[in-house]
Amino acid sequence: MSSLAIGFAGVFALLASILLGAPIMVALTAVGFAGLIALNNFTAAISIVGTLYYSVVSSFHFSVIPMFLLMGFFAMRAGIGSDLFDACAKWFGRLPGGLAIASTGAAAAFGAASGSSVGTATLFTKLALPEMIERGYDRGFGAASIAIAGTLAVLIPPSALMVVYGILTNAPIGRLLIAGILPGIVFAALIGATILIVALLKPGIAPADDRRYSWRERFWSLRMVGPLFLVIAIMLGGLYGGVFTPTEAGGIGALVTFVMALIRQRGLRGLGLGRTLIDTVTLTAMIFAIIIGGLLFARFLALSGVSGAIHTVLVDGGLPIWVVVTMVTFIYLILGMLMDAPSLLAISLPITHPVMMGLGFDPLWFGVYVIVLAEIGAITPPVGINCFVVKGAAGNMVTLEEIFAALWPFMIACAVMLVLLLSFPDLALYLPRSMN
Repeated sequence: MSSLAIGFAGVFALLASILLGAPIMVALTAVGFAGLIALNNFTAAISIVGTLYYSVVSSFHFSVIPMFLLMGFFAMRAGIGSDLFDACAKWFGRLPGGLAIASTGAAAAFGAASGSSVGTATLFTKLALPEMIERGYDRGFGAASIAIAGTLAVLIPPSALMVVYGILTNAPIGRLLIAGILPGIVFAALIGATILIVALLKPGIAPADDRRYSWRERFWSLRMVGPLFLVIAIMLGGLYGGVFTPTEAGGIGALVTFVMALIRQRGLRGLGLGRTLIDTVTLTAMIFAIIIGGLLFARFLALSGVSGAIHTVLVDGGLPIWVVVTMVTFIYLILGMLMDAPSLLAISLPITHPVMMGLGFDPLWFGVYVIVLAEIGAITPPVGINCFVVKGAAGNMVTLEEIFAALWPFMIACAVMLVLLLSFPDLALYLPRSMN
């Protein structure tokens, strides 16, 4: 059997393993390792595996992942999400759809502290959905707005998923994080505008909040979220100005959220420091295992010639660029329905990244584009993991069918976001190009 045939057999074996329910990290590692043995020998395969494990685990640059995750867990312990929602509700609640807009704004800000799409969706379902239903919101629309708002956490920096992309593609992580700022703000604004338009067209779906707050109450609501915005500004400003590395930025964020959690929980006993550290290590180990499996599988594809063959067909075959971009987009939308975002990147990037680079696309722009596609996949039926998360957190308050039925306005907003990125690449590239 030729090397190319072995490579394509490995691709089909990987897809079959995923469809049979094998964990992504196990499928990637097993297929990649078996493929390297088939292409070379057992000794060479073991050598490659050992090199990859050491390079990933021992690299200082990769320590940014546990720092960002630790920052997110401390932010949840600090009760920042509830403070953000309270503040946004007092500032935006009187708008049509104001509570849903407040949830979007709070989720965007909380995403900058947590980086967890699932965690953000779970938290704001518990915080905002009961209040929306009490105020007369359509159950499905309220839940759908939370599901899409939760995805902002993986685009707005600091984002662990951006770091995963940077590791898998060797893109500069600091510039990649900065590249997500403007698209994240624009996407949050699109979601808010979508809520407002739907609320204006159908007032019964998302009525305005009739409660009134004084200016004193509004400004007082910012007392706990102000320090969070300050540290995020320091982190991103330091990255933008080249003052410190992404890992150092994550360390600063983790320290500040730790102090905020101590104040909120009134000591270490309420903070649950041991549980927080164990959760961070567990999630870090899972992400590292996926990254190592993805790098191993990418090495197998490169040695077998599959990556080169696909590159030749799509890049050198004379296909129009828009056709290739459309194909890549649909690949991510389809796979995004079936798996979590880190697994999606680990499986797809060994194939799609060389193709897009061969067509002349900027790796930072492609990173932002891929993250947006992963966000869309997180709410797209039949799987749509964020929708299942919202349903699980909501219990009997809403059905899954109601959530999926109410998603269509937000899918239009997602399509607009993709068009904006394709039409105006500087939306993602302006800030990183101007960095020190």
